[in-house]
Parts: sequence; structure tokens; C-alpha cells
Amino acid sequence: MKEFAGKKILICVENLPSPFDRRVWQEATALRDKGATVSIICPTGKGYEKKFEIIDDIAIYRYKLPYEADDTKGYLIEYSAALWNQFCLTWKVLIKTGIDIIHLCNPPDLLYLAALPFKIFGCKLLFDHHDINPELYLAKFGKKDFGYKLMLFFEKRTFRNAKICIATNESYKKIAIERGGKKPQDVFVVRSGPCLERLKIISPKIELKKKKDYALGYLGVIGKQEGLEYLINALKYMKEKMNTNNVHLICVGGGTELENIKAYAKKCGLSEDVTFTGRIPDNEMLEALNTADICINPDEYNEMNDKSTMNKIMEYMALKKPIVQFDLTEGKFSAQKASLYAKKNDYIDLAKKIVELLADPQKRKEMGEFGYNRVKNVLQWKFEKENLYNAYRRIFKK
Repeated sequence: MKEFAGKKILICVENLPSPFDRRVWQEATALRDKGATVSIICPTGKGYEKKFEIIDDIAIYRYKLPYEADDTKGYLIEYSAALWNQFCLTWKVLIKTGIDIIHLCNPPDLLYLAALPFKIFGCKLLFDHHDINPELYLAKFGKKDFGYKLMLFFEKRTFRNAKICIATNESYKKIAIERGGKKPQDVFVVRSGPCLERLKIISPKIELKKKKDYALGYLGVIGKQEGLEYLINALKYMKEKMNTNNVHLICVGGGTELENIKAYAKKCGLSEDVTFTGRIPDNEMLEALNTADICINPDEYNEMNDKSTMNKIMEYMALKKPIVQFDLTEGKFSAQKASLYAKKNDYIDLAKKIVELLADPQKRKEMGEFGYNRVKNVLQWKFEKENLYNAYRRIFKK
């Protein structure tokens, strides 16, 4: 008999659909493998429009949001709609299958409001801390005003209402303890380790280089705090100041800033030097990243990015790709010798590090091998999911 047989787990996520959200999907399938009955409530998204479906024995309930917000008024509308849908669908799951644990994934730090009423039915809350929202607010708006204080309030309430918390790294664990008031034994670090069965190393697709000698790869959300402007500026500097005209950039991902970044690249005269794919299926993403000679993480230095573990870094490493990024605490912990580190928010140094690495194929190979072995032996999901199981063993005992 499997360890979690008979347990009923509901995972609630607001910002991405499942199974597109890889962290959530890996957690859901890991819990299913232990015998739990797992359901997910999430929004719809491109390619994931069905309001209900069962995939790999996991029931997925989806709801449609008015739109993807990028300002205060928009967030208010989006989150109000999300909370109402989360609340209604939680009732549906409770009646249909029952719920022992409600696994809340932020952002936002408001989902506990939809889950609180179900505590009277014996549902326990587990908080899966994906983003530090007070720092995210600072990154977007640059001020510690009423909105920032509100973020701190909701974060603290989420921590207080959760019996167990999951942190994506040690920086987040420290926040859970010091700012959230959690006991160290009730906070478990579960990194978003890549799954090597999914991230396959395949032959490059040379035509994606657009007749250039080299390709740079980017994978991730394209939002205000992801630093794509730095990467565009670095590419422009390479062309105009370093006579490096043989490089094509492939940007994989979507987000609220995609059209703005496209327009900025065009303004910089780089329309022919950058391919923006938007969100694409895994097979196309793998073709793009396997074609890249170097992968870039241009996340700007701010309090949020410095403390956050970016999935793309470890995904680059899983594909044996050398990395260039800014010198950020958690990014450096993940990549170590698999990356070169540019001065914080200095696009000229970012450009110089890229050119330096392009000129040294042996160094690129060594860095790629180091990163792959670090993922294979330390960071991949098969190791991290044991920490997830330990978190659930503790909450089942509480």
C-alpha cells in the first residue's frame, strides 16, 4: 500500500494553468505517485482552455480570468475573480472527492481567504511559497507605501494560517521564520529541481540561428522585473561597440511585457536579430534551447530576484548550457561554475561576458558539463521531491 493512500489533496494556483506550471505539476504527480488523490484548481491559459479534465489521474478544475493584470486596478479585478472561482471550485472538489490538505501556491498571498472557510471541515492549509510578494511589489513600483505594507500583511496572514510551509530556497525559508513567524521544523525547502526525463538533450536546429554563427537562448516569463531590456541593450552593445554581428537571440516565453519588449528590440534596430516565440510547446522549447550556444538569465538585481531561485537557470543546466547572468545570491547558488556573473544591472558587462564566452568553446563545454552534473547529482527533481514528502509527512501528523 502506498504511503499517502486515502489522502485527498487539493492544490490551488492562481498565476499559471496546469500542467503548464512545471513546479506545480511535478508536485502533483509526486504526491499522486505516493497514492494520494490529487486535484488542482487553476486558471485557463493558451492550450489549456478546458474547464475540467483528468490528466494522468489528476483532476484539473480551471476557471477563466478577465485578463492578465499589469496595474493596480487590473490586479484588483483579477484577484477578486480568482478568489471567487477558487472558493466555488473548492466547494466542488470537497463535495466530489473530499479534501484533507489544501496546498496553496502564491502569488498572490490572498488565496488563504478562499481556503479559510474549509478549515471547519478539517482541511489543513499548506503554503507553497513561490514568490516573495512584498519584494515583488518593490520591484514593480519602487516604494514602501500602503500597498507594500498590505503585501506584508497578507503574507503574514498566509504564514499564520498554514500549518506547514514549503520554501523554494534557504532565503525564502529565512523569510518564513523571521517575517512569517514559522517554526524552523515547520518549513521545508523544496527546490524546483528540473526533471531530466522532460528536459532532453537533442540535436540543435540550425535554422533557428537565422544564418548567424551563434545563438543565445532565453526561457521564462517576460514581465517588468525579468530584465529583458538589459539583454536587448547588451545585444545592441555587442553589435555597435564590439563588432559582434554573428549572434541571434531566441526568447522563449510570454507575459505582460512581451509586446513592449518586441517594440523595444525594434526601436534598437534588432528586429532581425531576435526571435520572440511566445509560449510554445515543450518540443519547440527544447529545440530552441538545445540550439543555443549560451543561455542568458538577465533578471535584474532587486530584493526579490536576489532571494529567488529561477527555474530557468537549472533548466539551462539540465541541457548542458553555459550561462551568463547578473551576480545574484540564489542564482549563484544554483549555477555555481556553470555561469559567468556580470556586474549587477550592468548591460555592458553582460555583453562582455557573453562575448568572452562565445570566444571560448572549451570553457563553454566545461561549464555545461559542470551544470549538467550538478543537476544530475544534486538538484534534479527526484532528490527534491523527498523534501516534499517530508513536508506532507509532518502535516499529516499535525
